[in-house]
Amino acid sequence: MLIVDSHCHTGSNWEEPIETLLYQMNANGVSHIVLIQYEGYYDNSYLIDCTKRYGNRFKAVIMLNPADKSRTKTLERLHKEGASGFRVLIREEWDANEPVYEVAGKLGMVVSVMGNSEHFADAKFKKLLDRCPDTKFCLEHLCRAAKAGTDYAKPPHDGFKAALECGKWPNTTVKVPGLGEIIPRPRPFLPGNDCPWTNIPPLYEMAMEAFGVQRMMWGSNFPPCARLEGYRHALEWVRDYPAFQKSDDVEWIMGKSAAKFWGFPSQ
Repeated sequence: MLIVDSHCHTGSNWEEPIETLLYQMNANGVSHIVLIQYEGYYDNSYLIDCTKRYGNRFKAVIMLNPADKSRTKTLERLHKEGASGFRVLIREEWDANEPVYEVAGKLGMVVSVMGNSEHFADAKFKKLLDRCPDTKFCLEHLCRAAKAGTDYAKPPHDGFKAALECGKWPNTTVKVPGLGEIIPRPRPFLPGNDCPWTNIPPLYEMAMEAFGVQRMMWGSNFPPCARLEGYRHALEWVRDYPAFQKSDDVEWIMGKSAAKFWGFPSQ
């Protein structure tokens, strides 16, 4: 099975270095990874260097400094250097009318979007989707539908349902995190290697209905996942999730969707 990880962090001064990520790739049969710049850091040289050092195994998603008065030109320059997308945080102050989103579409770049369910549900974001039909938007962390320990995971999931309306726009995709990112750690923690959670909220199923499996892609959120269920479990417990076992659904979620969306080899 083709496995592509659509959401990992790496760096020389924060997170884990690329060599640690390469170990996890090789140990778990992951062929390609999308490197996502971490919040508040605007020197993207390390990510772009990783794409050059390791052939086509990585794509780089950079961040643009909000104080940069020439963000469009900066994006064009970074695209020429090898960036495949840029990240925007809509949970903070952001300008939906900024031309950089349309420019990203013209360059064939992806906009990776970080926010909570209420931000994705907001009319401001949906107006951006209307304005930029030729730009590809990837909604991170299952729209932050259920950060572990919060009320997002509890019925009736109204906030999540409103965010999932973004699936009506064909230029959107959603990232599927590991279960450890959306459900609190079991207490007590019973021994054994099987998935330790029961009564899992139907968030994956709701995303399937809204987006379809061909617009869903697994993203481990490495290295934060290491302090949750761990990289291997973040992969395996999504790959083996019962709702994904129909037809070739799991193949799309674990690799085919991301390969198509980001331009990785499909085999």
